[in-house]
Amino acid sequence: MENSIEIPKEYLETVKNIKTLKKVLWINSHKKNFSEISDALEIKEEEIKDAEERLKRFAPYLIKAFPETKSTNGIIESPLIEIPKMKSRAKEDIKEKIYGKLYIKCDNQLPIAGSIKARGGIYEVLKRAEDLALKNGLIKKDDDYSKFYSDEFKNFFSDYTIQVGSTGNLGLSIGIMSAQLGFKVKVHMSADAKQWKKELLRSKGVNVVEYSSDYSKAVEEGRKLSNEDPKSMFIDDENSKDLFLGYAVGAFRLREQLKKMNIPVDRDHPLFVYLPCGVGGGPGGIAYGLKLIYKDNAHLFFAEPTHSPAMLLGLITGLHNQISVKDFGLDNKTEADGLAVGRPSGLVGKIMDPILDGEFTVEDNQLYRFLAALAEEEKIYLEPSALAGFPGPALISKEYGEEYLKNSTHICWATGGSLVPDNIMKGYYEKGKLLNNRRK
Repeated sequence: MENSIEIPKEYLETVKNIKTLKKVLWINSHKKNFSEISDALEIKEEEIKDAEERLKRFAPYLIKAFPETKSTNGIIESPLIEIPKMKSRAKEDIKEKIYGKLYIKCDNQLPIAGSIKARGGIYEVLKRAEDLALKNGLIKKDDDYSKFYSDEFKNFFSDYTIQVGSTGNLGLSIGIMSAQLGFKVKVHMSADAKQWKKELLRSKGVNVVEYSSDYSKAVEEGRKLSNEDPKSMFIDDENSKDLFLGYAVGAFRLREQLKKMNIPVDRDHPLFVYLPCGVGGGPGGIAYGLKLIYKDNAHLFFAEPTHSPAMLLGLITGLHNQISVKDFGLDNKTEADGLAVGRPSGLVGKIMDPILDGEFTVEDNQLYRFLAALAEEEKIYLEPSALAGFPGPALISKEYGEEYLKNSTHICWATGGSLVPDNIMKGYYEKGKLLNNRRK
């Protein structure tokens, strides 16, 4: 198929480097000024606010079902932390100075699921539960939603099944949340999924179906099996607007954090956000929300492994989910399990096409080096895929220059890590430390 794919002339060198597993930085020439696209945006701010209100309605339930959310009044949110020591280490690794301040958005600390998937995945499960409860007269929108924490509701939901295809973290968020509500749950896991994630799901009563093939096959099979059961609902990471809205709420929450921390975002204080990207739903939703809020003052970049740059190839060619990394001779094998996606979301790719500033790719060894550096400098421990955005601030500083970036804010979005077993995290750290020592 590769020979029949038309590559824009300005991207021929980029695609050549992608095919030979070289790291690339791609600046999106399709990007438009916000004023050019605002009227055509398909998802409106009101829809994101509606999602935010739904999460607030469920807060009393979440406090009961997951006591760890009590300190945040049932709101699933993570801290924003400045990491000046890591700024120096990132500069050393990329050999480029970083202009502006560097922060980390700690979605690795999100309660319940310990990853960014606690946003979209949990939101969609709660929406499905609310829709069923409203339709069957079990609740009204102005009721106390702690009612969901009862045998009556659990028995009701036990007649229904929720299914999803996942490389790991989405399966964790949907599996944990669905099982807690009382749903039967099937998580279709690709070959890339870590064993500890499968075991954790099974300990929660989730039926884990394993595949020897990649993410796309797990989704395809899960979707097909779910369609055969009238009482089964498939949560589709490739096409779900509800997942997208759940992630977009995160952008509105970030706005409030920036305000409280007195961090301005305007023409003289641009915001740069770096988001690890798998199929695209999580980073896409957050990027979209930030673009609605900050318009042209927000600069948004995705990061993908050199072996799995699915979204990047979809955007470059304009073919989105019609192509796979395997069409370009890539094997889609990476230690970044959450990013091991061969075919991107068509829904997200088309939405991002005029919005995204660009993408860059990272090598697996680079993920481990940043993992060890972040642990040593800031005492923050992430899983490998969550480090994908960290080369961004140095790469972008070289691209945009000191004059524009001198008062900028860089945010690397940390997508997961707190649920990684200690012995496995220790192994990650030791590998990264060894790689860093070899570079000295």
